[in-house]
Amino acid sequence: MRKLLLLALALAPVLSFAQGFQVNLEGQKQIGMGHTGTGILQDGASVFFNPGAVAMLPQNYVQAGISPIFYKSDFNPSGTSVQDHNANKIAYPFTFYGVWGPKSACWKLGLGVYTPFGGLNYWGNTWQGKYVLESLDLKAIYFQPTLSIKLADFLSVGAGFVYNRGSVDLTQAIPLANGSGQPGQAELKGTGKGYGWNAGIYIKTESGVTIGITHRSQVTTTISNGNAIFNVPASLQSSFPQPNTFNSTIPLPAINSIGFGFYPCSKWVLALDVNLVGWDIYKTLSFDYASNTPALHDTHSPRNYQDAVSLRGGAQYKANANMALRFGGGYASTAVRDGYVTPEAPDANRVYVTGGLGYTLAKHLDLDVSFEYEHLMKRTQTNIESQLAGTFETNVYIPGISLAYHW
Repeated sequence: MRKLLLLALALAPVLSFAQGFQVNLEGQKQIGMGHTGTGILQDGASVFFNPGAVAMLPQNYVQAGISPIFYKSDFNPSGTSVQDHNANKIAYPFTFYGVWGPKSACWKLGLGVYTPFGGLNYWGNTWQGKYVLESLDLKAIYFQPTLSIKLADFLSVGAGFVYNRGSVDLTQAIPLANGSGQPGQAELKGTGKGYGWNAGIYIKTESGVTIGITHRSQVTTTISNGNAIFNVPASLQSSFPQPNTFNSTIPLPAINSIGFGFYPCSKWVLALDVNLVGWDIYKTLSFDYASNTPALHDTHSPRNYQDAVSLRGGAQYKANANMALRFGGGYASTAVRDGYVTPEAPDANRVYVTGGLGYTLAKHLDLDVSFEYEHLMKRTQTNIESQLAGTFETNVYIPGISLAYHW
């Protein structure tokens, strides 16, 4: 039993980092338009959405934004009327972009600092799944220097190097009670780094439609010398050696996107994006402890993920010279096969709607706000490793705000 529980503990933070917290909150204008941005040119967030479009920006940009995530998940254990709820914790994904180039030049330099993965989830120490998860605090920050070149009036290309720095802190109960009857607890804390790239092409057609094609590479993130901390009865401490560390490698998937921009009149912009996320690389999860015991083995566990697809659409209406209204929505399929759903990230097929507003505060200063509601479909599962069985249902609420200075 201890081996199985430790196996589930070992896998939990890695699974969460890779799947359930792919937050996609990289620009307020783009969020307001249903997360579209591959085939349209809006602002400095093109450093992320399509590096190839950056050279087409008519101005230079410095902008920053934040999108707090309110994550509400319920769990109904199979065969009961109990409803467990995660606590009200707020994560704060942020973005920063800088774009610069001489007005007469055919190139621009860009820098993006953004948080494509992150989350905060707290289920507590009294719910049925406490031996799978009590709490999770996850952060990942990507740094992306970028070069974009305008090859012709209708064509530009660009690419950026990606450095990822992430951290995870997870706690989980262990069914080994002390003298007062309290269960033990395990905590995994670690930081990781990885490298990748982001490239894109931006095309203006004779008909006026714009097209963007991008590839964001796989980022293999390595967690080295993370801390494995076990609070267990003194009589069992030899089975949970302290101090102890762990190493693991996480393959974050490549993403291929194509997007289109349509301009029926001067006041309207319509956008459509299609994304293919290459989760099929995530076949096996390996976890290596520095110190092993008969109860604590290195693990190699099959995950067998599948590719996922998302469809996104949005629109912007220029109400007047200073104000733009935005709305959109989309659908995303889950990459998590049946049998692998966990409370760290109870993933499922999802739908979402978004809205936003942009306002020109001054000649060179823009304020953008957005809001997103996301619903993950009900999903009844029995996890093949922890045997936690029940129905998850999740709703996500995400307001956002950003300021952009351009010249």
